[in-house]
Amino acid sequence: MKVKNQLKMQLQAKSANESFARASIGAFVAQLDPTIEEISDIKTAVSEAVTNCIIHAYKNFSGEIYITVKIFENNKVKIVIRDKGCGIDDVNKAMQPLYTTGGEERAGLGFAVMQSFCDKIRVISKIGKGTTVTLFKEIKSK
Repeated sequence: MKVKNQLKMQLQAKSANESFARASIGAFVAQLDPTIEEISDIKTAVSEAVTNCIIHAYKNFSGEIYITVKIFENNKVKIVIRDKGCGIDDVNKAMQPLYTTGGEERAGLGFAVMQSFCDKIRVISKIGKGTTVTLFKEIKSK
């Protein structure tokens, strides 16, 4: 697949940057003329992935979030959100609805939300090295 356009950004893992990432990626994907539902799906999935970096990846230290968005000729979008945080010791367990390491105030639905709003997600993580979440979404042609 040939890349039509791409965006790379790097943000500090701070809650103030979550809305910026969400809005920026939504604006970038808007060039494909998605439906309101499609853009909302992407923004929500991005918000969940970035929030996971902020809340879970950098528990005891500050870090960076690395985001790459690629738009392909066939209206497919690939969004990679990566951190260099603590990593996830059991990705399959972490992806189960209601599982959280964030305490009582967290619902444990981040990965479930990402899965419901994207065509596919992939999560790769290494303890002490970080986590990479890849979101795939096809924008249907009008």
